[in-house]
Amino acid sequence: MDGVKRIAVGTIVVGVLVLAMKAAAWWLTGSAALYSDALESVVNVAASAVAFLALRFAARPADKNHPYGHDKAEFFAAVIEGVLIIVAALSIFQHAWSHWNQPAPLEAPWLALGLNLSATVCNGAWAALLARAGARYRSAALRADARHLWADVVTSIAVVAGLLIALFTGIAVLDPAIAFGVALHVLWSGWGVVRESVGGLMDEAPAETVVERIREIVNQQAAGAIEAHDLRTRHAGRMTYLEFHLVVPGDMRVAEAHEICDRVEAALKAEVEGLMVTIHVEPEGKAKHSGVLVL
Repeated sequence: MDGVKRIAVGTIVVGVLVLAMKAAAWWLTGSAALYSDALESVVNVAASAVAFLALRFAARPADKNHPYGHDKAEFFAAVIEGVLIIVAALSIFQHAWSHWNQPAPLEAPWLALGLNLSATVCNGAWAALLARAGARYRSAALRADARHLWADVVTSIAVVAGLLIALFTGIAVLDPAIAFGVALHVLWSGWGVVRESVGGLMDEAPAETVVERIREIVNQQAAGAIEAHDLRTRHAGRMTYLEFHLVVPGDMRVAEAHEICDRVEAALKAEVEGLMVTIHVEPEGKAKHSGVLVL
């Protein structure tokens, strides 16, 4: 978790640097497109600060009031980030509309474009690092930050390309048109972040491939049992929770049933990082003859 915190702090530092360069580019030109790009960086900095606070809270150990830990705090951070992105998109729409009605030629365009491209390179490098770290630490907040930065990189490249076309063709209205396109892209990105985060808050199950692999492991490792049923999974931040009922012969000793549970649990935890397993042992009369059949 200390590594995650350091990365979160680094994201804030990089975000401030990128914001400074993009804000300078917009100030030099007055471009609506560069305004949209700079505003997205404002959201990046604010979202990174929220993510850092959420990661600190999520790192707290389980306590009396939160026996399952505080991992879901990361999902709240991602929801806030998605909302900030949507608010930024609406502001870009408003700014682009005013420039659409009063288009103007760009001032000092080449210096501004150079600053914007430098900021884009920084964003791209940090987004790649965040994506790897988010997968490694299974952090919803870092993954949301990485996706947002990648969206920012794509947006910045499109903005620079569009402004180059506007400069060479002399069509001033292209500037606000690009800003409208950026706003739509940002809005779609924000919706994606909110959608995934809400899924986590609603105890959404892991990917179907993960669930299927869990079923396979239970079936392979539960030799001696009769059946496993009512298998349920959910994920919360870096943790995945699994529970199911394991049916064993009615005359099986408790120690033998416990040995099967230990074997299944060890195999599952070796395969799925951050897995918490709860197994309810039942006698054979409780078999449903459905679900994960062991024998």
